[in-house]
Amino acid sequence: MCYKVFNEDCFDWMENQSENTITAIVTDPPYGVKEYTEKELVKKRAGSGGIWRIPQKFDGCTRQPVPRFSVINDDPEERKNVYLFFERWARLAKKILVPGGHIFLASTPLLSDIVGSALRSAGLEKRGEIIRSVCTLRGGDRPKNAEDEFPELSVIPKALWEPWCLYRKPLAEKTVAENLRVWKAGALRRPAIDRPFSDFIQSEKTPKIERDIVNHPSIKPQSFLRQIVRAALPLGEGIVLDPFSGSGSTLAAADYLGYDSIGVEKDTEFFRQSLHAIPKLSKLYGQTTLQI
Repeated sequence: MCYKVFNEDCFDWMENQSENTITAIVTDPPYGVKEYTEKELVKKRAGSGGIWRIPQKFDGCTRQPVPRFSVINDDPEERKNVYLFFERWARLAKKILVPGGHIFLASTPLLSDIVGSALRSAGLEKRGEIIRSVCTLRGGDRPKNAEDEFPELSVIPKALWEPWCLYRKPLAEKTVAENLRVWKAGALRRPAIDRPFSDFIQSEKTPKIERDIVNHPSIKPQSFLRQIVRAALPLGEGIVLDPFSGSGSTLAAADYLGYDSIGVEKDTEFFRQSLHAIPKLSKLYGQTTLQI
């Protein structure tokens, strides 16, 4: 088992890869497209906001910065940019995936329809949606600057789940079984012989022990990632790619499972952090505590 991390723009990296070389993609992309640009990251790191909502302490805990996706959702030009970004990305993903290779893509209820349309246009097949059940700090707020006037209202629902889009490159063989024999892809690995992989996963906020290892605003918990990364390689063979690898948490989950993986991260600071974080995250909890 091994992992490699590249400090590159994923579009450039994917463009230069050969066809049919990646078995699965598991990633949490920049859904606002612009929130991880250098300009917006500088603002976030300086605590000056921009598209990032820099939160106050809440119930005694310091809240993580989160992107204001509602700003994007309200702007037709921004929605168009999201579509074009993901259509271009999906065409590259389709090229490098083996036939039958799956994509697990972290999403948001406000933009997942746009992204899904882009992935379909690129020729990928929708195979469902994974529901990560987790109480986030998104939504539920009263009307801004009129909280006292409208105390019984919420502008949008309180978010208690996170959708993960599930897409697949079309099969090259006549049946799933034959595709598995030839390409090692086309299905999802069961957590147990008597239990199929489920589209509902009870999750948690990323534990403090993991956030203390790497300071990244979008780090997902190992307890969740290890489940979907395991499912992504149906025969336990091949390569998992995270083209927006950020904290390196996807690669850490793959390393824990003994899978080969590749990460691509454009931001140099996140790239450097991930090199130190991946082995530490991979070693957390031991081999007996993974619930799948």
